[in-house]
Amino acid sequence: MTRQINKDTTLCMSLAARPSNFGTRFHNFLYEALNLDYIYKAFTTTDLAAAIGGVRALGIRGCAISMPFKEACIPMVDELDPSAKAIDSVNTIVNTNGYLKAYNTDYIAIAKLLHEHQVPSDLVFALRGSGGMAKAVACALKDAGFKKGYIIARNEDAGKQLAGLYGFDWAPEMNGVQADMLINVTPIGMTGGAEAETLAFTESAIGQAQVIFDVVALPAETPLIRYARTQGKKVITGAEVFAIQAVEQFVLYTGIRPNDEVFQQAAKHARG
Repeated sequence: MTRQINKDTTLCMSLAARPSNFGTRFHNFLYEALNLDYIYKAFTTTDLAAAIGGVRALGIRGCAISMPFKEACIPMVDELDPSAKAIDSVNTIVNTNGYLKAYNTDYIAIAKLLHEHQVPSDLVFALRGSGGMAKAVACALKDAGFKKGYIIARNEDAGKQLAGLYGFDWAPEMNGVQADMLINVTPIGMTGGAEAETLAFTESAIGQAQVIFDVVALPAETPLIRYARTQGKKVITGAEVFAIQAVEQFVLYTGIRPNDEVFQQAAKHARG
């Protein structure tokens, strides 16, 4: 039976530079399946402070935070959970009676996928990116026992800072860098962007690697993932990341953890 929105319906939302339907489809599928009086909607904004103020003022229960707002929103919340404080990056805001507490479920997703895909920690990695999501990935790699890796970032200050934070190396580009695992944590390959059809790494670098990991969730099959599959590489997709971090957000918003069968159904529905 289709849910009817009413005055008591709880609203959850997302904020991203390029909103997608993945989270909307995922959360609304779970609300329907579990008969919850919730609804989820994706937004973007040109005024982050006003948007976060609206979350507080309008009683919006939860707000997912995506690039490029993961760090910029920190001064606007009341409390950082240790998951967000440890890496100074937010991907989830929970509103309890006007009190905004921020979390980071990206780290949980990355750590879980490294374990599920049995990625050996002795691999040398190259991580392209230096923003909030890159922090979550780098921290998860460090905690998983990875010792040797490179932060590939054109922004020297941000790249060196992130590399130094977790004991890795920095390089502005892949020139001379050989890596067993390539990780894209930039918008390269994302639907709607100027580089939507661009490979995040060269064909040569992909050919030398064993594992290709792209955190871009839209599309699920980015140019990087598509090419890596043709080369027989092990791949980890952004759609996998998104689904795991989204279910952790769902738990924070509703207090309910769906069973694995329902979770898998929601993830499949979200991918379309």
